Amino acid sequence: MSFFKKLKDKVNKQTDQVTDKFKDGLTKTRDSFTTKVNDLVAKYRKVDDEFFEELEEILISADVGVETVMELIEELEMEVKRRNIQDTEEVKEVISEKLVEIYYGDDDEETVEALNIQKDGLSVILIVGVNGVGKTTTIGKLAHQLKQEGKNVVLAAGDTFRAGAIDQLDVWGERAGVDVIKHNEGSDPAAVIYDGIQAARSRGADVLLCDTAGRLQNKVNLMKELSKVRKVIEREIPEAPHETLLVLDATTGQNAISQAKTFKEATDVSGIVLTKLDGTARGGIVLAIRNEMNIPVKYVGLGEQITDLQPFNAHQFVYGLFGDLMTRVEQEEK
Repeated sequence: MSFFKKLKDKVNKQTDQVTDKFKDGLTKTRDSFTTKVNDLVAKYRKVDDEFFEELEEILISADVGVETVMELIEELEMEVKRRNIQDTEEVKEVISEKLVEIYYGDDDEETVEALNIQKDGLSVILIVGVNGVGKTTTIGKLAHQLKQEGKNVVLAAGDTFRAGAIDQLDVWGERAGVDVIKHNEGSDPAAVIYDGIQAARSRGADVLLCDTAGRLQNKVNLMKELSKVRKVIEREIPEAPHETLLVLDATTGQNAISQAKTFKEATDVSGIVLTKLDGTARGGIVLAIRNEMNIPVKYVGLGEQITDLQPFNAHQFVYGLFGDLMTRVEQEEK
């Protein structure tokens, strides 16, 4: 069975609505990436060094990341030789296959994708990231999603430094129908998180989502504040936080990688939430983050609605890029 057929079968087992959201959300990346790949295939009828050089440029322009691109091209060259592929059209399927392989590596797919939610007791999820990436919005959307799954969710307004941050989280709490634990603006964030833990426990909550500051006077102060918050959480619940999710703006491209490196140094980042993926043609940043930082993308933002935060799935992602091509191949085979 071809990889395209396997991929389609796997994706079809998931809901059509999710598939459509991924496909629609990746329109800009797909239009840019697949158009360039199709033009490349039309230009070269034979797979040779020049073909791979141009493919390399296309992947880099999609923000897949130089390190990841080098690895991908090497894998593609080996696979093309192994299968004795001569026709450039056949390389498209190999590209899609290798993108999925690079994303998951040797890790179990479910382990990579799933949130670490405890079966018993309170799960604490720390949300970090610079201001302006959609952190508070993400918390609101995630709270809504977890509540839809039947979870009792509480929010802690730990970003006490940014003007309006507490009010903004309050609005999202109302939309999602969940309680928000807050202090006054300028309060100690660690004290807010402490009260959030106590309140979540007393209310029998399943999940506590903790907002944090995205900017202080300088990077050192911000990272110290985040470390202090983590210590409070660990003291109250030794195995927590169960997830530390870093929110990144997909439209910032390689800048997102440098942000990930900074936050990983200060907090044990366990997953990425990539917002505004629908607003960029450089969706390859998903692969760069996963491959270069060894941090999985847990969620992607594919729109403004409260339901537009989607759990990330590499099969859905690749299908979103190559879905139109797969349909055309199927029609040609008939």
